[in-house]
Amino acid sequence: MSKNTDTIARAAAWLAGAACLAVSASVVAQAPADGRPDLSGTWDNGSGIDFIRPQIDGTSICFSGCGERPASSGPASPPPPPDRPVYRPEHVASVKDLDERQVQEDPVLRCFAPGVPRIGPPDKIVQQPGEIVFLYDDVSGNFFRIVPTDGRGHMAGAEPSYLGDAVGRWDGDTLVVETVNFNGETWLTDDGSFHTADLRVVERIRREGDTLNWQATAHDPAVLAEPWELRPRTAFLTDLELVEAAPCIERDLDHMVDGSSHDNPR
Repeated sequence: MSKNTDTIARAAAWLAGAACLAVSASVVAQAPADGRPDLSGTWDNGSGIDFIRPQIDGTSICFSGCGERPASSGPASPPPPPDRPVYRPEHVASVKDLDERQVQEDPVLRCFAPGVPRIGPPDKIVQQPGEIVFLYDDVSGNFFRIVPTDGRGHMAGAEPSYLGDAVGRWDGDTLVVETVNFNGETWLTDDGSFHTADLRVVERIRREGDTLNWQATAHDPAVLAEPWELRPRTAFLTDLELVEAAPCIERDLDHMVDGSSHDNPR
C-alpha cells in the first residue's frame, strides 16, 4: 500500500468513526438521562381553542370543532356515542339540572381551571429525570401540572386544588399518573358531570413515534355508579409552539345563547 493510499484509508476511518460518535451523541442527547421513554414535545390533540361560538340555531355553546364542516362526497358518518360517566340513581337529577343550566353553572365559563380529566391530554410535555411538567392551552387559559416521577408520594397537608396533586410512575414504557386532592369545584366533562373532593384520576400516557396515546379513568364511588373510563385520545407531535393565552374574562353569555347546554364532543 502506498503512503498516500494509507493516509486516505486512515482519514476515511477517522471520518467514519467521527460520524458514528456524532450520531451516538445525538441519540443520547434526545433520550432522558434516566433511560425512560421521552414524552417531551408539543402535542396537537385536536381540541382547539375556538370556543364560545353559538351554533346555527343559536341555542348552544360550542367548545371545539365549531364552525361549518367541509362538504363530504359520501354519506355522513354517525357521531360516536356520548362519552359520559354513569351516575348513581340519586345523583342523575342533579347532573341533568346542571346540564340544563350550564351557561350559569359551568366553572370553565367563569374562568376556572377545567380540572382533571376534563382538561384532557397535555398540549406540551417537558421531561427530565425525576419530574415531568404538563403544559396546557385550554379554553380558560394556560395551566400547568408538575408530576414527580422519583418515587415520592402525594403531598401531605396540601390545599385541595382544581388540578389536584399528581404523582407519576412508569409501567414499562407507559407513564401512569395518579391525581388526588381535588377541590370538588370542577366538572368531569362539559355536561354537568360533577364530582366530589374524593375524586381520583388515573392517566396512562404512552408514546409511539410521533404519536401520544392518552387514557384516563375517573374514580369517585360516592357519586359514580362505576369508574368512568374515558374514550382514549391521540395527540400528534407538532412543531408549533404554545403561546400565552388571552386573558380569560367571564362571558356575558345571556346575550349569545338561551342558557341551554351544548353538543361538545370533549
